Amino acid sequence: MDPMHPEPSDPHSAPAPAPQVAVVVIGYNDRAHVGDALRSALAQGPAVAEVIAVDDCSTDGSEALLARLAADEPRLRVVRRNVNSGGCGTPRNTGIDTVTAPYVMFLDSDDVLPPGAVDALLTAAEAARAEVAGGLCVRRELPSGREQPWQAPLYTEHTVLARPALRPRLVHDTLCVNKLYRTDFLRDHGIRFPEGRFLYEDIVFTARVLAAGPRIALVPDRVYVWQVRRSAERLSLSLDRGHVDNWAARVEACALAYDILLGAGQKELARAARAKFLDHEVRMYARELGLRDAHYRRTWWARTQEHLARYDAADWELNPAAPGRLIGRVVLESPEPRDLPRLRELASRPARLLPPYACAADGTPVWSPDLPQVSLAPLLARPVPTLPLAVDAELRPRARASVLRLRLHELYGRVAEADPREVDVEWHARDDDRARGRTTVALTHSGTDSADTGGAGDTAGTWSAEVPVDLAGLGSGTWDLRLTLRFADGGQREVTAHALAGAGRLRRRAVPSAVHGVLLVQPYATHSGALAVRMATGPGGVLRVLRDRLRRLLH
Repeated sequence: MDPMHPEPSDPHSAPAPAPQVAVVVIGYNDRAHVGDALRSALAQGPAVAEVIAVDDCSTDGSEALLARLAADEPRLRVVRRNVNSGGCGTPRNTGIDTVTAPYVMFLDSDDVLPPGAVDALLTAAEAARAEVAGGLCVRRELPSGREQPWQAPLYTEHTVLARPALRPRLVHDTLCVNKLYRTDFLRDHGIRFPEGRFLYEDIVFTARVLAAGPRIALVPDRVYVWQVRRSAERLSLSLDRGHVDNWAARVEACALAYDILLGAGQKELARAARAKFLDHEVRMYARELGLRDAHYRRTWWARTQEHLARYDAADWELNPAAPGRLIGRVVLESPEPRDLPRLRELASRPARLLPPYACAADGTPVWSPDLPQVSLAPLLARPVPTLPLAVDAELRPRARASVLRLRLHELYGRVAEADPREVDVEWHARDDDRARGRTTVALTHSGTDSADTGGAGDTAGTWSAEVPVDLAGLGSGTWDLRLTLRFADGGQREVTAHALAGAGRLRRRAVPSAVHGVLLVQPYATHSGALAVRMATGPGGVLRVLRDRLRRLLH
C-alpha cells in the first residue's frame, strides 16, 4: 500500500485510535438541533478526546440542555460566552483557545458528523504527517433529505499535497468544518477566525490556513453533513442573501482572502481566489438579481464594479472562457444594471447564452452592439460539450397527450458544425433526484431565426423537437427538466432548458387524468430561468395545493 495514499483500515482488525481529536461545536439559540450535533461528535469513538460545546450566550434553554448532556458525558465540556458575538468566528476562536487535544475540527450546531469521519481524517493526517486533512462534505436539503456533494473534484481519491499551491482549486473549498487541523499549527501561525459579526468568516480563515503553506491530506470519505433548512424561520447567515449587505460582506471576505494570500507570497492561490469570485460568487448572486428590487440591483452592481476594478489583466486571463468572466466583464463595462434575464441564464449551471447574438463591425462575436468591448470569442473557443448552448422549452399540459416543445439556438455557427441529431429528455424529482420519463427524439433543422441574430448577422438556423410527456407518470412533486444533446460525431452536451414565458405558458392548469382523476400542473421558471414543473395528483393533492396557497395569501 502506498503510504502517501493510505486505504481505509478495517475497523474490526485495527487497534482503537488514541484520543487525539477535539471537536468544537458552536451554537446560538439552537436547542432543537445542538443535541444531535453533539451526539454525532461523541459517537465518533475513542479518537475523540473531547467535545467543546461553545454556547454563544443562547436564550432558548440551550444552556440547561448542554449542562444535562455534560453531566452524563465526561468528554463533553461546555463553555458559555457571557455576551453574544453576533457571528461564528468568535465562538470558534474560543474553542481553539480551549482545546487540549493535538487535533481540532469544527461542527455547527445544526449539522452532524457522519460515522467514521474523525477516524478517516485522523488516519490520513497521521499517515501523511499533514497539518491539515480534508474530506467530502455533503449538503443535505431538509426536509427532503436530498444530498449534494460540496467541491467533489477535490475529494475523489486519497491525495497528499506538500503545499497548497499544488492544487489551486483548494481555494474553492472555503468550508472550515470538513477538515481536521493540528492544534499547534493553528496556534503557531496565529490562525484565527475574524471576530464578531463577520459573515463568511470561513473564507478568511481558509485563506489564512492556505497562506501558511501546510502539508495537506485529502480523503474521499464523507466527513461532514451540512444540513440546509431553507424553510427555517431564521435562515443561516450564508443563506440569507435577500439583503444587499450580505453581498457586501461576501465581497469584503473575498477581498481580504486575496490580500492574505498575496501578502504571504501565494500568488497562484491569490489569482485562483479571484477567479473563484467570478465563477462562484458572481454567478450565484447574478442568478438571483431578478428577484431583487431596484435599490438592491444598483447597489450590487456598483459594489461589484468597485471590486472588479481592482483586477489586473492576468486575473482576467485566467480561464478566460469561464461564464463568470463574461458576466464580470458586462458588469464592469456597464454603468447601470442591464440584461439581467440574459445574465441570469449565463450564470446558471450549466450556462446558457440566450440570443441576440451580435457581432462587432469586424465580425467578432460580442455581447451586444452597444458593448462591443465585451468579446464572446474566448467563450466560443470552448469545445462543443462545454459551450453555453441555449434551448428554449415550453410545456403544454393536455388532457390526452401533453407535449414538450424544444428549440435549440445556433451559436455563431458552432452548433451547425457539430450537427445536432437527437436530444434525450428526462425529468428529475427535486426531492430525491429520481428520474422518470426518459425519451430520445430526433432534432429537426429549421431555417434562420431572426431572434438569434439581433439584426447583427446571419445564422444557420435552429433545431426543434416535440416530445410527448406522461404527466400522470411523473406524480406529485417538483420535477426539473434535463436534456442531453447528441451530435453527429458521437459527442454530447448536458443542458437545462430556458423556460419560455408569456402568453400564459407558465399558467397553472387542472388536467383530467385517467389515472388520478385530475392533475394540477404548474410549469414555472426556476431562479436560473430553467423550466421545471410542480405536480399535484388527485383531488386530495389539488386541495393541499389550494390550502397552502390560501395560507400564504393570509400570511
